[in-house]
Amino acid sequence: MNAFPRPPLDGLKRQLRETRSRSEATRDAFLRQTYTLPREAARVKAREWFELYPKAAYWTSVESWRLLPGDEVEFTMRRLPSAD
Repeated sequence: MNAFPRPPLDGLKRQLRETRSRSEATRDAFLRQTYTLPREAARVKAREWFELYPKAAYWTSVESWRLLPGDEVEFTMRRLPSAD
């Protein structure tokens, strides 16, 4: 038998939601774009990013990638919004 009632957690739940939404919005300064393309098209798209946004200025990179069935690649490109 539990002698103490459970405290209401509404305030804590609200605070967690607000903190998570703020932290996701300000996670970092990088812009990201995720693509799912056939292997050759994925290579072309990644090269486009590196040509448009040089790595030295924008810190452009392939953040993550995975092979999917049908010789498709899902990948996320990442870069800074400006070269300042």
